[in-house]
Amino acid sequence: MDNKESSVYRCESCNGIMEYDVETKQMKCPNCGNCVPILNDTSKIIEHKLTIDAKRILRPSEKTSTTMECTGCGATLEIGKDDTTSVCPYCGSSYVLAQKQLDAIIPDGIIPFNLDMNAAKETFHKWVKRRWLAPGKLKTLYQGNPFQSLYLPYWTFDADADADYTAMGGRTRTEQYKDKEGNVQTRTHTDWYHTHGHVQEHFDDILEKAVNTENAAFLSQIEPYDMGRLVSYAPEYLSGCMSQCYNVDLEKASNSARDDMEQRLRSLASDDVLSRYDSVKDVRLHSRYRNESYKHILVPVYSTSYYYEGKLYQVAINGQTGNIHGAYPKSPVKIAAIIIAILLVLAAIFLGGGSDDSSYGRTTEYEQTTPEFESTYYLSERNVNLWDYLETNLQM
Repeated sequence: MDNKESSVYRCESCNGIMEYDVETKQMKCPNCGNCVPILNDTSKIIEHKLTIDAKRILRPSEKTSTTMECTGCGATLEIGKDDTTSVCPYCGSSYVLAQKQLDAIIPDGIIPFNLDMNAAKETFHKWVKRRWLAPGKLKTLYQGNPFQSLYLPYWTFDADADADYTAMGGRTRTEQYKDKEGNVQTRTHTDWYHTHGHVQEHFDDILEKAVNTENAAFLSQIEPYDMGRLVSYAPEYLSGCMSQCYNVDLEKASNSARDDMEQRLRSLASDDVLSRYDSVKDVRLHSRYRNESYKHILVPVYSTSYYYEGKLYQVAINGQTGNIHGAYPKSPVKIAAIIIAILLVLAAIFLGGGSDDSSYGRTTEYEQTTPEFESTYYLSERNVNLWDYLETNLQM
């Protein structure tokens, strides 16, 4: 790889290696403090038409790796097939691999880091300290963990969509009857009716990951990103960070985005039925999409990992918003203490209410479940791990 295919940004004052500075939003030399503005124009962020040809052409490169010579010290560096930036491990020179971007597609926009490395570490430290289910010694072991700043590729999709739908709408009524003992009881019954209607929606910047990773679901937990702060792409933003090319092709990503849009249209149809009925089922859609477009963008992420008793735990931080998500070990002693406390509370309620006959004759249905330490419960319309939910909402 020749020098035209890579860029290292040197300071004009001291020849130091310049990197993007979060505070000034400029290129800054860590040696002398010299700052240079990054030239970009938000009006240059282009929405591309989503066509059959685009889906066919924009597919990941089959290249596995490449090599380049560091202009700082002459070392030979091997670059992974999906990497678009590199840092020389010998002299610290940061490179932006322009040719590897041209081999695929140059990003249309980028969301720059809004948190610097110190802020990310502080966010992580606070997060660890709030994990009261974690073993006590963990809070002293995380010190000094290395953080990596990286830009991940995403596709975004826009579309105007509308759908005709059919569904079953239910109206609930109550009726009285006599049981075998002659007592008057009340029960509910739902009458179902065929119904239909029309819904429409404008979709703007539906995000789909453009990189295949085992941590895809994990990284989703630190979304969303504020697309209002998207700026036109400039390679200077990548200096000092890791970055990757997309390896999820446009067609696959657009199909995933279409699934998300269909889910939204189905939800709108259900809400429309519920505006006229008490319940809804069997929603069927006939959807149409127009003015479909896409962008290729980069978003900022901080990542770190640590070992505890031989097991690896990963943590990711949204480099724009500071939203954090991670895995951590849980203390069996603390879990047992919580279970005992819950059982004591339930026992107190049961024993305290034993003499109250106000519920005589009342029948309550309970759903029997088997508790599991890692079970997932539906809370506030999101899948939330029970122990993470307790830590977020309880103070102990």
